[in-house]
Amino acid sequence: MACKESIEQAIADHYRDNRLGAEAVHQVLEQFGYDRMFYVLANTIRQKDFDGRISRNNKTWAKTIPVYENPDGFGCDRNVYFVVDRSHPGLLDLFLTQARKEYALSQEKKPSVRDSLNKNAGQQTRAEKPKRHKSRER
Repeated sequence: MACKESIEQAIADHYRDNRLGAEAVHQVLEQFGYDRMFYVLANTIRQKDFDGRISRNNKTWAKTIPVYENPDGFGCDRNVYFVVDRSHPGLLDLFLTQARKEYALSQEKKPSVRDSLNKNAGQQTRAEKPKRHKSRER
């Protein structure tokens, strides 16, 4: 619920002059991180699957994020309680698009564990080789 409210507040705070500032995504990330933010956004997009103001790409993406069923004692879905609904669906779509781009950029900057291990192994191999001194010819 707190993440949903933070997303709504971030969109309200950073939407000016028909633009949604990139700071909106950062505002939510600082508090909740990508995992929770994406879970809330995926749940919201799935609940609003009928809405044409949300891009097809984001709807497809939302289906790749597992959102678990959460029925209450009466069989109602508790996931509806954290649907982002105080923001315009078009702005929500824009927010999600920006968040996905930020996430992709952050993943490009991180070296993979495999690459790091290979790089370290290569440095050790070079360090273990004996150094050859060239003898001068006279």
